[in-house]
Formats: sequence, structure tokens, C-alpha cells
Amino acid sequence: MAKLELSVAVGDYDRTRPLIDGGVQIDGVRSIVMKLSPEEIFFRAFRHAEFDICELSLSSSAVKTAGGDCPYVGVPAFVSRAFRHTSIYVRKDRIRRPEDLKGSKVGVGEYQLTANVWARALLADDHGVAPSDVVWVRGGLEEPGRPEKIAVELPPAIRLEAAPAGETLSRMLAAGQIDGIISPRVPSCHEDGRSNVGWLFDDPTAAARDYFKRTGIFPIMHLVGVRRPLSERHPWLPAAVLKAFMQAKAMAVAQLADTSAAKVMLPFVEEQLKGARDLMGEDYWSYGLAANTNALGTFLRHHHIQGLSSRLMAPHELFHPATHETVKV
Repeated sequence: MAKLELSVAVGDYDRTRPLIDGGVQIDGVRSIVMKLSPEEIFFRAFRHAEFDICELSLSSSAVKTAGGDCPYVGVPAFVSRAFRHTSIYVRKDRIRRPEDLKGSKVGVGEYQLTANVWARALLADDHGVAPSDVVWVRGGLEEPGRPEKIAVELPPAIRLEAAPAGETLSRMLAAGQIDGIISPRVPSCHEDGRSNVGWLFDDPTAAARDYFKRTGIFPIMHLVGVRRPLSERHPWLPAAVLKAFMQAKAMAVAQLADTSAAKVMLPFVEEQLKGARDLMGEDYWSYGLAANTNALGTFLRHHHIQGLSSRLMAPHELFHPATHETVKV
């Protein structure tokens, strides 16, 4: 059988690099790999389904799956995960504790971004700040005029307004026109050390550790998707994709743990790896549905509460049935 020639679009990470450089192959596939930013992949994937296999936003996938029109079927290879306590930036002269966000204006690049869903979830669960307590201002972080990549219909209780024409969220926060920003990327006004701009949580790492200890959740940002028509013609493909991404992740972990020479330009990597495993377990960056039902279930519950999914979904609905379980020897 001739191999399928398929396009694969992913970010350039240690856990995807073996797929990028050919160290890991997807069974039955000759991959044409593109290294792109998540923003470009998601925009092109959800607007035009340009890629055969690609990294996907968890939130956008949930919006489209709930609506019954997702162009991709999911594979539970979670190539991006992050605690989002570092993603909430505020005017420290006004917002001194999370509860102060009630009645505030907070900028978001897109309301439905996965990072923003997780940030709103922790604000609601841990601090009683509901999505309806805030006026959300949508705009570009550093470039004006960013649109939602997919259309969302929000309930009347969610107040979402556009940033003024020509304005960016970073400039608005620096000028005090908004009270905060939730963003997976650092706004330039924070990087520049503007007065009165800082993290909501003074020690976001400590806050994230406490969050994990209480919830057991390491938030999932991105999954992998296979174009739905391809998965229907080749039902073996999603499981082959999951197998390859799991192999690539295992290679990345092995390299990270290799103490002969540091694989990243960061001191104390060994100590950080040990600390992560002590806190979160040996497989702290787990793939697969079974190991992630708690995180996925929490995300989907908040996704629905925040008005983004038209119905409350179960985690398995996001993924191809062939990926619900993996072979064990």
C-alpha cells in the first residue's frame, strides 16, 4: 500500500521536533511538515481546513464540535499545556486581588481562546468572579483589529465589546482604559515594565502549584486534529497519529532527562524536572483520554458556562473513537 502524502502543521516544540525532523514517522504517511505559529495554524485550519493533520485550539474544537460542524476529529495528543495564572495582567493601582475584577474591563484577543477559558474558570472557581461580572473588550494585543477566528454567539449576560478602532489592548492597559488583560502572550506594556502594570497574582507559580495540589489539573491548551473526511476514508489514521505523537513526546522527555549535556539553554533543568515529577507525577505531561478526563471535563463544563459551547459535552466527544484507548503490552 502506498503511503498517504499528508500535510502536517505544528508548532516547533521539543515534543513535536521528532516529527518535524523525521525521527518519528506516522505509520502509513509521508508527511509534509510545516512549522507555524499556533495563531496561523488555528486561523487557517478553522477558516479553510487547509491542513490534513494539525495542532488545534481546544476551545475552538469544542465550539465547532458542540455545533456539529468541526472540520477535524480530535486526537488526544496535548502538545500545549500551561497554567494560566501568569496570563492575567492588571492595573495594580486598581486591582489588588482577584475579587476586584468584578465590574472591571478586561481585554482579550478573542473571547473563546483556550487560555482565556481556563483563566476565567480559575477566577470563577477559586475567587467567585463569574464571566458576567466583567466587561470583556476584544482587540489585538499589539496590532489593532483582531477578529474572533470562529463566530460565537454569547448569552446576553456576557458583555463583550470591541476595542476602539486603531487601539491595541497593550496600549489601553498602559493608559488605564482597561483594568486588565488575559493573554497567553505577554503584553509589551508588561515586558517594558510600565508602572502599575503587573500580574494579578504576585507569585503566579505558587498560585499554580496550589491550584494543581487542589485540583490535579494541568490545563490543556492544544490537541491534534485529523481532517474529518480523511479519518472517515482511513479510520486507522487517527490512532496512527496518536502513536506517532506519543513516540515523539517520549523522545523529548528522554532528552530532557539526559544529564550528559543540557538540551535547553536553562540552568537547573534537572532540578526543575524532578520538581515537576514530585508535584505532578512521572507522566506529568500526559497524552490520552483516560489520563485527562478530569482536566477535559472541567474545561468543557466552564466552556459551556461561559456561553461558548451550545451544549455540555463529554470529553470523549472531542476525539476519534480509535484514540479512546491505546494498546498496552
